[in-house]
Amino acid sequence: RRVHGTLSECLFFFGSCPPSLFAMTLKRRNHGRNKKNRGHVCGIRCSNCGRMCPKDKAVKRFLVRNMVEQAAVRDIADASVFYTGYNLPKLYLKLCYCISCAIHGRIVRVRSVEARKIRTPPQKLRRMAEKKKGGAPGGDKK
Repeated sequence: RRVHGTLSECLFFFGSCPPSLFAMTLKRRNHGRNKKNRGHVCGIRCSNCGRMCPKDKAVKRFLVRNMVEQAAVRDIADASVFYTGYNLPKLYLKLCYCISCAIHGRIVRVRSVEARKIRTPPQKLRRMAEKKKGGAPGGDKK
């Protein structure tokens, strides 16, 4: 006995149905990728687990840190004579995570159906953007 019928058999039973009944549902409007009008995107390796992941699907974060932690900076400043005007170099890292590592490491969070539609960046990133523009988020209050 056949369980699945063809499209013509479905139309016979249900009449002429609109094609939206047979279209697959979408979880995200971009299908979880940033690939518009491109057939293939090169892959990258996850910084955490090494999994191959498409570059447009990977979660990318840019990390800027001091090469020396604060406790060691104080020790260097105490021991050195010429340290007063010297800026320590920073470490610049571009980290790329696969989706499973990004969720596991809490870099991104699972959101509800309604929350997925919100496309504005989180509060922290918006505050940094406003600081670059020069305006304070609360305005000038006295």
